[in-house]
This record gives sequence, structure tokens and C-alpha cells, in this order.
Amino acid sequence: MLKYRLIFGTLMTIFFIGLVLFDGVLDGSLNLQNPAAVQATLLAIFLIIVAIPANFEFAGLVKNTGAKIFLPITIISSVLLSTGWYWSQFFSDKNQFAALFFILVVCISALAIFLWQGFKYASVGAFANCGANLLSIIYLGALASFFIKIRIDFGPLVFLWFVFVVKFCDIGAYTSGRLFGKHKFSPVISPKKTWEGMAGGVIFAVIAASIFALLFDIMPLWQAVVFGIVFAFIGQLGDLAESMLKRAAEQKDASAAVPGFGGILDVIDSPLASAVFAYIFFWIIF
Repeated sequence: MLKYRLIFGTLMTIFFIGLVLFDGVLDGSLNLQNPAAVQATLLAIFLIIVAIPANFEFAGLVKNTGAKIFLPITIISSVLLSTGWYWSQFFSDKNQFAALFFILVVCISALAIFLWQGFKYASVGAFANCGANLLSIIYLGALASFFIKIRIDFGPLVFLWFVFVVKFCDIGAYTSGRLFGKHKFSPVISPKKTWEGMAGGVIFAVIAASIFALLFDIMPLWQAVVFGIVFAFIGQLGDLAESMLKRAAEQKDASAAVPGFGGILDVIDSPLASAVFAYIFFWIIF
């Protein structure tokens, strides 16, 4: 397990850094010289690609609980929601378009779910099916939309910084938990999580935040330390939320798509939960 985590973790890190930096070079946002009007194109494509297997994984979890995910609806809706801020760049009033776009996608998706449920299953499992589909769209669509929003508004380096802080917390929590874990953090939802692991996650997150902030002059050191501490906990809560879904589905991992990590959902769970709060944090301090 540890060997695969190291190998595939390193490969994913190299790929992701390369993708984000190359994206920033292409649209001029990395060096801030003549930045293009439309940014984060490669990141938007990446989110679209990731959304498809993530929806299948979510559907697999839900299936084990007896509910059903309507994949054609959830895939299209989550793709549209996650890339909504990207499409807003093509319009003069970006915020007005984004607000209308998100409202329309959510409302039309909800109606489409009702229609699918009614025509295919009538009232059987209506609450469970409709609720699960709406959760899938919000979880994989609306939350993911803040990846692109952070990238566009604050640039590729700040976006990378946010992702690295949250994922370094995961690494620290996993490593410290395996080496020193004794006291359970959440014995009912995730028995393997420990307070020792949480402490290691906070330390790793603070170190990553501080180094990144100092190297690239992103923010004062004390703000970086605060960010590391706060988002270590938020990221672990996101991980815990996905653990709750897996426990309800009686599965250890969302899938076996990523050796050493589990599934796509197991990789993106903490950044997903953290992105909206990270955007608020950056919006306040910058």
C-alpha cells in the first residue's frame, strides 16, 4: 500500500503541477504579462475528464445503499456546474452570467431527476433516489466549481498552494497515523483515523503552507500558518465526509482506480470540501 502511494502519489503530483503551470503559461496568468481573457482551459478540461469516473464511483457507492444514480443527468450537471466559472469568462458580466447559470443548472437538473424518477421508478425509492442524485450534483459539481474560481481569480500558484496544503495534510495524517496512531479521531465513521494522525496532518499542512508562501511571496508567514492549521482540519472533515458515505455503502474505498489510494473520490475528497472555504479565505486577505 505504502509503495503504491509513493509511486502513484509522485506521478500524480508531477502531472498535476505540470498541468497547472503549463495552463498558466498558455493563458499568461503565470507571469502576469498580457494574461488572456479566458483562463484555466486545461484545468476545465481536466475537471470534465475527472467528473466522469467520479460520478461512476459515486453511483457505485449509492447502489450499495439501495438507491440509484441517474448517471446521464448527474454527469452532465456536475460537468456544467464544475466548469461554470470557466464559461462565465466569455461574457461581459461574468458574475451575472455565473449566478444565472448555476441557478438554471441546479433547477433544471432537479426537474430532470424528478422526471427520470417518475417515468422509470414511479414512487419507489423516490426520496432516496432524488436525494442521492442531488447530492451527487452538488458534491461533484458545485463544490468542484471553486477549483476553477480560485485558479481564475488568484492565479495558478495560489491554486497549487491551496491543493498542496490540503494534500500534504492527508500525507501527514496518513503517515503519523500509521506510525503513532492510538487515540481514535472518529471511531464510528472512520476507525483508522487518530488524533496523532490529525496532529501530523496539521504539522505537514503548516510546513507546506509556510514554505510555499515564503518561496512565492503569496502572503505573510503568520497568515500561511493560520491557513495551514485551519485547512488541515477542514480537509480532514472532507475526508471524513467521504468516509461516512463509504461506510454507509459498506465499502473500504470508492473504487480501485488509483493504486494505493482507492478511487478518484478518495483522492479529491479533502480538496473538494475545502475549496469553497479557501476561496473565501483568499477573497478576504487578497
